[in-house]
Amino acid sequence: MEEKDLEMLAEKGISQEKFEEQLKMLSEGFPFLRLEAPATIGHGITPVTPEMEATAVTCWDEFLNAGGTVLKMVPASGAASRMFKDIFSFVGGKKDSPDNDFMKKFFDEIENFAFYPQLNFICVSLYGKSIDSLIKEKRYKEIAEALIEKIGLNYGHLPKALLNFHKVHGSGRTAIEEHLAEGAQYAAGKKRKVNVHFTVSPEHLPLVEMKVEEAKGHLCHLYDVEYDVTYSIQKPSTDTVAANFDGTPYRENGKLFFRPGGHGALIENLNDLDADVIFIKNIDNVVPDTHRESTIRFKKILGGVLVATKQKIDEYCRKLEKGTPSEKELDEMLKFLRNVLWITNDKAESMSAEEKAAYIFGKLNRPVRVCGMVKNEGEPGGGPWLVYNPDGTVSLQILEGSQIDMKDKHSVEMLKQSTHFNPVDLAVATKNYKGEKFNLPEYVDKATGFISEKSREGVEIKALELPGLWNGAMSNWNTIFVEVPADTFNPVKTVNDLLRPAHQ
Repeated sequence: MEEKDLEMLAEKGISQEKFEEQLKMLSEGFPFLRLEAPATIGHGITPVTPEMEATAVTCWDEFLNAGGTVLKMVPASGAASRMFKDIFSFVGGKKDSPDNDFMKKFFDEIENFAFYPQLNFICVSLYGKSIDSLIKEKRYKEIAEALIEKIGLNYGHLPKALLNFHKVHGSGRTAIEEHLAEGAQYAAGKKRKVNVHFTVSPEHLPLVEMKVEEAKGHLCHLYDVEYDVTYSIQKPSTDTVAANFDGTPYRENGKLFFRPGGHGALIENLNDLDADVIFIKNIDNVVPDTHRESTIRFKKILGGVLVATKQKIDEYCRKLEKGTPSEKELDEMLKFLRNVLWITNDKAESMSAEEKAAYIFGKLNRPVRVCGMVKNEGEPGGGPWLVYNPDGTVSLQILEGSQIDMKDKHSVEMLKQSTHFNPVDLAVATKNYKGEKFNLPEYVDKATGFISEKSREGVEIKALELPGLWNGAMSNWNTIFVEVPADTFNPVKTVNDLLRPAHQ
């Protein structure tokens, strides 16, 4: 390697060994996972019964009243540019009037967007005309430009976190404010303190901090809480090198070219956080207060299931630490592994009592996550599966399509039988039975990343995506899947999604 390459690696905090490992991955690719079956209701996914709900919510309330610490982590660094893809195409296109269903809907219902008053004010400032007048004059492009470009609201270049999503009390509320409001309704501890952590892009951090400071005063008063908001950025040490198709590192102006490693890089940010329970949810999956009842209810259910499961795991780990329990106790623990955590295919019958105890302890003493799963009705997202591990056992995993071998008939057949998808709705516990934090990067399955092909300055290159935060980065965690209703999942992938009833 050249001296300048070594300097660049040192600057980013990437070891030469890690760099070479990445190049090897880009060259060799990743193996597909061996699947046992899709997780379905009664086979990996737990449906919520009235009894279970009552127990879980009670468990959650008791945990909060006992002083348990809670934190809400929101990956919020995503830029909104993709949300306005159709608007950009219209502005850059040859047609002056909307000529497809998407753009017609956008202009027909423009008054229903929470950002309408701001956009109208900007249009009057820029063009001396209201949106209504501009539409009558068929000056559609000027309205669109005022929305997405720097001359106006600049929505096409801001993070989703800072966009006005909903109309509230005569004004608008941004996605980041909605997450603060949501946190106040299920994550306020005994002292009415709400801990929220946003991961943001460095260039957007000042704006995000400013918006949070501006919103906190009003929200504290409205929900009778105090906020402790923290931030982090994706670490440069989690960037991945890009490669040419011949396996050599891709360079620009003679320098190695690195890209952000995807949301899997955030396992490092999660590792830095300290709380008994951490909720994880994407920035664009929020609704206004008027539609939030179901969300709050199921957040408490997920939290309660996590707390109850963690208490049982800790109890078993303490027993195992003291020595080999009785055969009856070991059988009870094995039953818990198989029936609650869905860790099967263990060959425990052929083990001695000591081997059984060691096996159970090795499986139990890990981070824990409870993940909401939504019935699949055509929404995008990875799915819940029962997957073989390197040691031959089977456990619950969240997989993306890229991890499934579409050339394998058996895998494709199983895919057709899958019933649920992952909405990214997690409650996680990252401490062991002694209250010590696990080192989360140790539980990442490095063989579960994937390679995407990108065009860069006209050159086709290979880009390396790290194992996803809720995919391979949590591969070796203990997992429980709980069915949650579709009305708890309301992502905003395009600007017109804000016209859906849940966002109005």
